[in-house]
Amino acid sequence: MNRTVAIVSPTNHIGGMTTSGLGWTDSKNGNAIGGIAREFYNRVYNYYKSGSAWTRETRTDYVNKQIAAQPGPAIDETNQVQWTFEPHVAESIFEDWMEELKIPIFRNETLPMSTDSVTIKDNRITSITTESGQVYDALMFMDASYEGDFMAAAQIPFRIGREAQSEFDESLAGIQIAAAEGYLGMSPYLTPGDPDSGLIKGIDHIVTADDAKTLNGTADNYRLQAFNYRLSLTQTTDNQIPFTKPEDYDEASYEILLRYIEAGYHDLFFTKQLMPNLKTDTNSNGGVSTDFLGGNFDNVKKTNYIEESYEQRAAIAQTYKTYTQGFFWTLANHPRVPQRFRDSASTWGYAKDEWTSNGNWPYEIYIREARRMQGNFTMTQGEVQTPQTFADDSIIGLGSYTLDCHEAERVVIDSGIHNEGLVHVPVAQPFPIPLGSILPQSSDIVNFLNPVTMSSTHVAFAAIRMEPTYMIMGQSAATAAVFAIDQCVNIQDVDRAQLSDRLAEDKQVLSL
Repeated sequence: MNRTVAIVSPTNHIGGMTTSGLGWTDSKNGNAIGGIAREFYNRVYNYYKSGSAWTRETRTDYVNKQIAAQPGPAIDETNQVQWTFEPHVAESIFEDWMEELKIPIFRNETLPMSTDSVTIKDNRITSITTESGQVYDALMFMDASYEGDFMAAAQIPFRIGREAQSEFDESLAGIQIAAAEGYLGMSPYLTPGDPDSGLIKGIDHIVTADDAKTLNGTADNYRLQAFNYRLSLTQTTDNQIPFTKPEDYDEASYEILLRYIEAGYHDLFFTKQLMPNLKTDTNSNGGVSTDFLGGNFDNVKKTNYIEESYEQRAAIAQTYKTYTQGFFWTLANHPRVPQRFRDSASTWGYAKDEWTSNGNWPYEIYIREARRMQGNFTMTQGEVQTPQTFADDSIIGLGSYTLDCHEAERVVIDSGIHNEGLVHVPVAQPFPIPLGSILPQSSDIVNFLNPVTMSSTHVAFAAIRMEPTYMIMGQSAATAAVFAIDQCVNIQDVDRAQLSDRLAEDKQVLSL
């Protein structure tokens, strides 16, 4: 579209979670993915067509596993896309793509957590200044981060946490305390059966039965759904780093895991979605797993990860890393874990050929949710479950995932352990996302777009917050930005018909 663009990144690596372990593409309908996002999955397909891409197995071996990925067959020969991939392959594709298009990337440029870092005149951002002192001028700006720090520095209103059911008439909103069936036979107390001894780690607080009835559906403005790391594991011994005990291992952090196993809960403990070359995209699975519930907020200060300094965020991420390393070491070595589980866990290890510059550990923690903009239009549960036509706005893409909120915490009610925060409700069909949901109100800023921490309730975001959808919204945001520049208008006033026509021309999927 004959415009220049620059990427200002707070890290040394691009690609977000797509290059940090999330190779199990989160979409329930591959036909909903178009445009540049689809081109990415086509590039993955083309990469793995080469025999040299297969170092631990052949392409035929992998195809013969008949892996049903979420959007469709893992390797879709008909549509020439591949939905599963190794992290280093995704990173290579992104880096080559940026080089091919000569897009400059300014790495390790962090935006100070201060409104002084964003220069604004007449509701228009004119420049940003990073911690290094570098100034970046532009006509249009976009926040493509998981955290929304740029949005906050630009003083654009946002939400954190969960709305009450009553605010947007959402049945799944607010605090969600589950039944106790996932932890039957487990005592939450340091001394089993003794409430006066205190709670074991991994359980946040006690809720009375009466309070539990009134809490469900109420707002919560600081707890976040659980983060974790998406790991690349393998059973191939010559490409494997064994699970080791972290230096700051705290056995008390795994008492809940040990009691969970002793109570008879024999889950898979972690997922093993198969990527090429005998590796996994490993995610949380079951009641006690790699999701570190409560690790991203502070019940005493009533604050969370997103409100902390960069230094404190790094410390929290390290806590997650320690917890995760200790989790796998415990499964593979602790004497209270049955031998068959130890033997099974010990067959796995960290992939030696992933994240080689970062100690074979993912670059980024999986921030499932942080800030959400209060923008021009707010997506809600209703727009996800009952798709709208948005006749007065441009549809910029389709969401295609389940309403999927991970747990935020565990609580105790009448000596029973309960998860709190889980929402997992299938969505019948892909749903349209309007341009207004990635725009601030014109009374705030007129040249800013936000395709990640966009304008949405917690519940709606649960179905939107996936990497393919972020890619889709990112492309549409950039297209809208160019139109605003060319038309000499505020971003909120872009010609919707022209935008829709161009998105369709660029093969964005706007309806099915």
